[in-house]
Formats: sequence, structure tokens, C-alpha cells
Amino acid sequence: MHGYGSFAKYYDQLTQNISYGERAAYFDAIIKQNMDSASVVADLACGTGSLSFELADLGYDVVGVELSEDMLSVAMQKKMERPDLPFTNPLFVCQDLCELELYSPVDAAVCALDSINHITEPESVRKMFRKVGEYVRPGGLFVFDVNTEYKHRQVLGNETFVYDTDEVYCVWQNTLEDGLLVTIDLDFFVYDEENDCYYRESESFAERAYSHDFLCALLAENGFELVTVYGDDSFDPAGETTQRAIYVAKKTGKEN
Repeated sequence: MHGYGSFAKYYDQLTQNISYGERAAYFDAIIKQNMDSASVVADLACGTGSLSFELADLGYDVVGVELSEDMLSVAMQKKMERPDLPFTNPLFVCQDLCELELYSPVDAAVCALDSINHITEPESVRKMFRKVGEYVRPGGLFVFDVNTEYKHRQVLGNETFVYDTDEVYCVWQNTLEDGLLVTIDLDFFVYDEENDCYYRESESFAERAYSHDFLCALLAENGFELVTVYGDDSFDPAGETTQRAIYVAKKTGKEN
């Protein structure tokens, strides 16, 4: 997940269809259903911080963790535009999730919008889960979503998508490998009004789908008990044609 320079500049425009307020309310409901109280939440792979701000507005103390300096730069610009929030909430830190190092344990960790899929090496995902297990307190939650194997094969596949906004025209091309790995090539065409021309920027990255058994094994290895798996941002059980699966896991052990 290094870089994302060009993608960071246009990320918010290309994700205008996402209601971060609704997603924050969804995670808030999951936390409240499974915990008596929670105050500190880690937003892992927080990107440009949109979800972090919504969680902060719900009253959580939020630590937003993101590897991409370009994404965090956008998040910090947003923070400057939010004088109503305390300077330290959200607190943004630039870290690799596989080398996570927080100041103290958190009550819950959320990882949204298929960020785990963007970690394309299984051993790196294992390291990430190990670090999350170190920082979620006993009785706390780890809530994350993933694009499923079904979505990778049947929806993302070798498809091409086009996004046309007021500021950028984006061509998104997918290439499916081994039924699990999707390589994504983005071409951005941006109008230069001063010179009356378009210039092109490109970005490439990949997503890997992980099996339910693999994810459950990682949770168990790191002291988490699986509570449930929801399908497609709902409170319905995940099924064979679920595109986005939401995992809810509780850290075992005694609370201090």
C-alpha cells in the first residue's frame, strides 16, 4: 500500500458514493451490540480520514493509522478545516499496519473498505493480525470488512470501469490472476484550464481475496473469537454471493 500519490488526490472524488456517516453508524452499532463501553477506536488504513472524522463525531477518541503519506496529507488538510474537533481527535499516524505500534491499547479496531485485500501477501496479513491482537484490549473488538472471493471472480474480474467527475476522468482496469488477485490500473485524465489540455496520471496496485478459513485461523491465532460475519454492510449473515463480508471478532482474556 505504498504511495497512492495520484489516487490520493482524487480518492474522495471517486468515492463520493460512499456514505461515511452511515458506515460510522454501522460500526458504532456493532461496537455497542458487543461491548458495554468503548471510547478509543483505531481506524486502520484510514486513507483520507473520512471515516475517522465520522467516528470522532460519534464521540470516540480515534487513532487513524495509514501508510500512505499522500493520503494522510489529505486527512490533515481536512483536520485543519474542522476547528470544532479537538486537535488530537482524530490523531493520525503514518504506519505500516504490519508494524503497528500504538501508544496504548484500544477498545476497538476497525479496518474498512477492503483495506485488508490491499495487503496482497498472506504472511503480511498474518503480521497485521498479530499486531492488532497486541493492541486490542481483552474484551475489545476487531471489526473489518473484505471483498470476498466471489466478488473478485464474478464482479471485479477483468472488468473496466469509468468515473467521470467535475475534476477528473478516470479509467479503472482490472486484471484477474489465479482467481484471487486483481491487479488494478488507474489512468486519470485531468483538465488543465490554463493550457487548455488534459494531462494523464497513472497508478497501479492490487487486491487479493482471502478465504473465510484463512481469516478465521488468523483471528484464532491472535486471541480473537469470531462473533459473526455479516454480508454486504448489513446485519444479515454472509452468504455464497456476498460481495463484502464484515467480520466481528472479540479479543479473549481477562480485562484489567
